[in-house]
Amino acid sequence: MNNEILYDKNNSIAYITLNRAEKYNTFNEPFAKLLNDYLILAERDYEVEIVVIKSMGKNFSTGIDLSELNNKSGEDLRSFIKLMDLHNHTILNMTKIVVTEVKGYTLANGAGLAFASDFTIAADNTLIGTTAINVGLLCLGPLVPLMKLVNKKTALDMILTGKMLNAHECLELGIVNMVVPLENLEAEGEKFVLQLLSKNREAIRLGKHAVNSLINMPIDRSIDYMSELFFSLAMSTSSKEYVNKFLNRKKKGKNS
Repeated sequence: MNNEILYDKNNSIAYITLNRAEKYNTFNEPFAKLLNDYLILAERDYEVEIVVIKSMGKNFSTGIDLSELNNKSGEDLRSFIKLMDLHNHTILNMTKIVVTEVKGYTLANGAGLAFASDFTIAADNTLIGTTAINVGLLCLGPLVPLMKLVNKKTALDMILTGKMLNAHECLELGIVNMVVPLENLEAEGEKFVLQLLSKNREAIRLGKHAVNSLINMPIDRSIDYMSELFFSLAMSTSSKEYVNKFLNRKKKGKNS
């Protein structure tokens, strides 16, 4: 049985752990397929609300296993590359929130996985880079989600120089959401996830959908579409319960 990626679930949180530490959690065919399969498994599980992707070893992932890339040509190579990028499609289309906890080297396809996720929490020893240029290639798969996070000049600088950015530089650019001490990475990640879980699940899912929809939508259309999304949320039973609880607390506060 392939255990290069592990899957576990605790109530409404699914954990996907990259477990190829001796190979720097690099992507090969079984690894990429299993990652995507577990993302789909979490998406189809009604109980799961949030997916946390983390890693064994000192590093998150250093990208594609170049030895596998070098051994393929023609249609085999095309299929291999599509599989390496498949998680980008899957995460984009998931209704569940995906959180990555990164540390150490987070490079190339490993960086792309972090870019594609909805939230990224970085340990203070994290180095993120689109480094394929350094071996004569380009991080074009990771570029797709990266372009949704940074401007054109930053994206060009990253993919054409292959430089690695530290966690605090990534925080300034909006590539990660927070930076925490390495020893606190899992604890801070858990705290963040529990904060999300305290919110209305329908609102959280709709929020992800709304942000992803707005990225490429014309502003005139987006205003009306957001109004319709808000209407559907406001009509939901869960939202009405949250609003009523808030109003009742406010009413009790005035009367006390």
